[in-house]
Amino acid sequence: MRAAESKKATDIRVLDLTGITSFADYFVICTGANQRQIQAIADEIGIQIKKQASELPNSLEGYNQAEWVLADYGDLLVHIFSPKSREYYSLERLWRSAKTIEIPAA
Repeated sequence: MRAAESKKATDIRVLDLTGITSFADYFVICTGANQRQIQAIADEIGIQIKKQASELPNSLEGYNQAEWVLADYGDLLVHIFSPKSREYYSLERLWRSAKTIEIPAA
């Protein structure tokens, strides 16, 4: 989340999916204003997770088009959307039974 914040991602949400689904425990969902910013957010998240947890994503999808980038870190899925795609896919509505984790300001 902090890596996304550092690249000026907006509307950042962390959803706790523990016990709701078997494929992930957490979603981080955020929005970038344009293709370049979405790619920069994805890059920074990848750098920080590698640096802090020595993890690389299992897969990274949508990077070149940068409408919806999905980085799969196993129990953590990171979704970086364009504003239009975020509204269209509405993951918060789809996973409304998940708890939203409040992250204190840095």
